[in-house]
Amino acid sequence: MSDTQVTNKTCQLLTAKDLGQKLSLSKRQIFRLNSCGKIPAPIRIGGAVRWSAEEISAWLAAGAKDRQTWEAIKNAGRD
Repeated sequence: MSDTQVTNKTCQLLTAKDLGQKLSLSKRQIFRLNSCGKIPAPIRIGGAVRWSAEEISAWLAAGAKDRQTWEAIKNAGRD
């Protein structure tokens, strides 16, 4: 993959605060939902926790299923 392809495929990452604003929830509630497995799994970069904006949009479009169901839906789409 060339450098231009990599830069064209950037992914916006959301903080817990950003995700909370998108879902009209508090940052604390986002972390609670994450620990219960009710939202898609975050991406961990060092000590930071982020969510892919693209994945969150797809998750919401699919009906905001719990993490286990969402992972099954994502994996079924890859086959």
